[in-house]
Amino acid sequence: MRIQIHCVHFTADQKLLDFIQKKLDKLETFNDRIISGEVYLRLEGSDTNKVKQKIFEVKLFLPGDSIFVRQQGTTFEEATDVVIDTLKNKLKRHKDKQRSISAQQIKESTDLVEADTVNEDIEY
Repeated sequence: MRIQIHCVHFTADQKLLDFIQKKLDKLETFNDRIISGEVYLRLEGSDTNKVKQKIFEVKLFLPGDSIFVRQQGTTFEEATDVVIDTLKNKLKRHKDKQRSISAQQIKESTDLVEADTVNEDIEY
């Protein structure tokens, strides 16, 4: 999965970027149709000398849909863990929803085919 990481108004070290990439790569086990993702790392309260909160935002792109999660934390690693757990749940729900829609479409098309074959057997 291709991930773009954007650090807003600061430069993140490579260790943090690798940590985020590793965690996001594991999401493909829950939904293998993830096309790409964008990550935004922001610092809240950076106008003073002390940074109060760190904001971690992820947007994953799926065929015909996207999933967005935002989390604040005292560290980016903490926020990453919470976001990953949330994304796991959302990806599972999305995949289940797609499966149920597909199953329903298959059932409806099967019913239509059966109805057509029944009508062909009747002689008028």
